[in-house]
Amino acid sequence: MYSIGLLALCLLLGVLLRYPKRVPDNAASVLNAFIIHVSLPALILLHVHQLKPAMELLFPVAMPWVMFVVGFVFFRLVGRLVQWTPQSIAALILTGSLANTSFVGLPMIEAFYGNDNGELAVGILIDQLGTYLVLSTLGVVVAVVYSAGHASLSGVVKKILLFPPFIALAIALVLTPFEYPEGVEHTLERLGTTLTPLALVSVGLQLRLKELHGRLGKLSVGLTYSLVLGPAIILILFAGLMGAGGRIIQVTIFEAAMPPQIGAAIVAMDHKLDPSLVALMVGLGIPLSFLTLVAWSNILAVL
Repeated sequence: MYSIGLLALCLLLGVLLRYPKRVPDNAASVLNAFIIHVSLPALILLHVHQLKPAMELLFPVAMPWVMFVVGFVFFRLVGRLVQWTPQSIAALILTGSLANTSFVGLPMIEAFYGNDNGELAVGILIDQLGTYLVLSTLGVVVAVVYSAGHASLSGVVKKILLFPPFIALAIALVLTPFEYPEGVEHTLERLGTTLTPLALVSVGLQLRLKELHGRLGKLSVGLTYSLVLGPAIILILFAGLMGAGGRIIQVTIFEAAMPPQIGAAIVAMDHKLDPSLVALMVGLGIPLSFLTLVAWSNILAVL
């Protein structure tokens, strides 16, 4: 199990490697490509394969969709009230409403909850049937509309179907009735363990703090929803109004409290949606979440 200290160390290593130019400028992109094409699919093939159908799994799948829709309404209302630009509003919708349920979420689940009862599988399910599907559909629509571009239905569907983790998810579900050979399971496990250190080193390589001036208000609103308000709404809705509880709900709400998703940030930057604000949301949100997640783990312990 990764400790919080080791997670912080991996993040710090990414920062330190950038300054003396020890790594090329595209190092983060290369690491992300390896994670998306190898590490994350390996984890999916290993852990989702072990999932058993249950009504409780509807809550993890629904969480990212609820977070995004509520966040969309929240940031539009606040943005119009204080007269932010459409690009800034869209940047906050994408980064504030979509949690980093893979690169940060999975290591944090392992650090706080372990994996003795399939906690990682729940996290992966949230990530694949929730976060990435929201980003590839509603997220893409928001990015395109606010950047005055266009997106065809066929293009969106193609992006979803060809996304490597989504392909791995489909394969894992098809193979659910069959046992993996011992060698295959061991290989998938070893490849999957590369996700945690590589993902956090990649995050460290992308931290940028020099553009904080003049954006503190937008940043505060975005991170408040991402780290506090959004997961609180999920807690009230799932545990309070619907009466859900147990380990799966704990992990689900804990994942809702993750910092802004890197994939959503990339989509926002590609569409020129206030790139400096997007970078700050990710760069400050991740280290700040190391503190807020401790508080959330204590709150969720009573569920």
